[in-house]
Amino acid sequence: MLTVQKVRCPNCGNEGERYYIADRNLMRTQCHHCDYLLVSCILTGKVLEAYAPGIPVKK
Repeated sequence: MLTVQKVRCPNCGNEGERYYIADRNLMRTQCHHCDYLLVSCILTGKVLEAYAPGIPVKK
């Protein structure tokens, strides 16, 4: 089952989308304005894929 929710992008603040993909236990948040992407597991919270232009990476 797929559920779509409108959310604010944590990167740029514009309107983005959050997809809950229940049969795979995934949550995908994306923004078409700034190309933000975050895919994580609903059960564990682990990040599976992320891309956030403009956010510096902490080392």
